[in-house]
Amino acid sequence: MATKIRLQRHGRKSYAFYSIVIADVRAPRDGKFTEKIGTYNPNTNPATVDLKFDRALYWVENGAQPTDTVRNILSDEGVYLMKHLRGGVKKGAFDEAAAQAKFEAWKADKQKGLEAFAAKQAAEKKQIAAAKLEAEKKTAEAIAQKVADKKAAEAAAKAEAEAAETAETETTEAAAEA
Repeated sequence: MATKIRLQRHGRKSYAFYSIVIADVRAPRDGKFTEKIGTYNPNTNPATVDLKFDRALYWVENGAQPTDTVRNILSDEGVYLMKHLRGGVKKGAFDEAAAQAKFEAWKADKQKGLEAFAAKQAAEKKQIAAAKLEAEKKTAEAIAQKVADKKAAEAAAKAEAEAAETAETETTEAAAEA
């Protein structure tokens, strides 16, 4: 029986998430499967993968062929690196402890990269929020300036009207006296 490691689609339209399954090559995409070894959600940033590492490694070592997408997922999770390291142990290039140390170093480096990505995204979010706040402040200042100009113009017009009224009353009083 030829087995494949592939994705089984779930979710609604335009919001798919997948189960990573071991299935016979002849089985339909969403049909019967041998074992479920994880899930993959591409809707998050970065994509969320929940994988049973030991079972995935077992199936890869026993010849199950992954699809292209699953191969990338397994590679990102380190399954292929561990397979490679175990091959080195079998050939006697290094011992099991050295292989585990190399894998842990790779995993720590990958985790540091993910943390840097998350920090970069948080900084970008913060910068965008600060830019929006600054733009909002400028808009508020422009509106306040317009309101102040309008009030000043109204006050000037009122003062001008009062001055004209007082001048008119003075001219009428002067004409009455004369």
